[in-house]
Amino acid sequence: MDLFPDGFLWGAATAAHQVEGNNVNSDLWVLEHTEPTLFAEPSLDACDHYHRFPEDIKLLAGLGLNTYRFSIEWARIEPERGHFSRTALEHYRRMLAACHENGVSPMVTFYHFSSPRWFAALGGWEKPAASDLFLRYCDRAARHLGDLIAFATTFNEPNLPMLLRWLPVSEIPFITVKRMVKAAQRALGTGRFGCFFLGDAVKLRDRMTATHERAVEALKSGPGSYPAGVSIALQDEQAVGADSRRDRKRAEVYDPWFDAAGRGDFLGVQTYTRCRVGKKSDLGPEPGVELTQMGYEFWPEALEACLRYAHARVAVPIYVTENGISTEDDTRRIEYIRRALAGLRNCLAEGIDVRGYIHWSLLDNFEWILGYRPKFGLIGVDRATQQRTIKPSARYLGEIARRKQILDPAAIG
Repeated sequence: MDLFPDGFLWGAATAAHQVEGNNVNSDLWVLEHTEPTLFAEPSLDACDHYHRFPEDIKLLAGLGLNTYRFSIEWARIEPERGHFSRTALEHYRRMLAACHENGVSPMVTFYHFSSPRWFAALGGWEKPAASDLFLRYCDRAARHLGDLIAFATTFNEPNLPMLLRWLPVSEIPFITVKRMVKAAQRALGTGRFGCFFLGDAVKLRDRMTATHERAVEALKSGPGSYPAGVSIALQDEQAVGADSRRDRKRAEVYDPWFDAAGRGDFLGVQTYTRCRVGKKSDLGPEPGVELTQMGYEFWPEALEACLRYAHARVAVPIYVTENGISTEDDTRRIEYIRRALAGLRNCLAEGIDVRGYIHWSLLDNFEWILGYRPKFGLIGVDRATQQRTIKPSARYLGEIARRKQILDPAAIG
């Protein structure tokens, strides 16, 4: 019987903007309400997690999971430059306390894509002042919350802009993006709008890798004692053809962040699928393969491949901080979890230092430009009533966590 080790983290994740609702002071709220916009719909109330977090954390714990990864929202904590909201900080302190009351370890992400409007109006991450502004926010939040934090990540998928550069040019709506940014600039009235998703990828990479190490120090300067790292987006990159540029892509997208992660306490691996890389850019999935609602190939084996690749490149412990699938068919989510965890267990058997598995996501949530159509959640959310419905996949993952072994789905019932 192959058991997962004692102390292994089992959890689920969310991001503030995607679940809290009414994050009106963020740059993404601005983009959701421009004309034109790439967003299929606005986030609005989202899952009302801002008010319903006690219920949601209790549900997570009741499943048998022991870790909740969530982000705190910079736009709420520092709604105007230099002015910090004690009310917002106390809100997140209550969230942390709710985790502890339910026997759940909180893993806090300090930046999960969204920024304050005022930060965007200054030019966002492309501007030299960005690092110091982010570090001040980290320091202030950590001083208020640090004694209740169990794990912390500075950034969520900061390598995503570099990853997006490898999309085929035909998939990028340049004209709409340009018009949307212009509309956002008018809305802010500054003539500038710097957004993480839309910034210069090289400038963001260089700025954020340099900021990460200083941010780890800022997080550790306050009360509490907890490991701090960074979570990056990884794909199972597969070369297609003798002239594939896969290795160049890896060097550009991943290597700088492996280097940065090595200067923290751990690396968070976040992966969903494989990617076929040709001589110019990414290639789409092969015809006829099973696709998720995101258009990703159904490829749970990506987790094992990415864990092995990350382990070969960085000498710190690894946590799987996101892994999951967007689908209406929960039987496919169960199968995805089963196969992904089988790959993770292979890694453990070979001595790879993986210390936890955190599923994306806890709730069906707002999935950025695609709105609410993709369903990633272990728990369904009726957006008209905000009623929560636990899916069979949630019970399946919870039973694996309780018994510390991969189970036949039929045995769960």
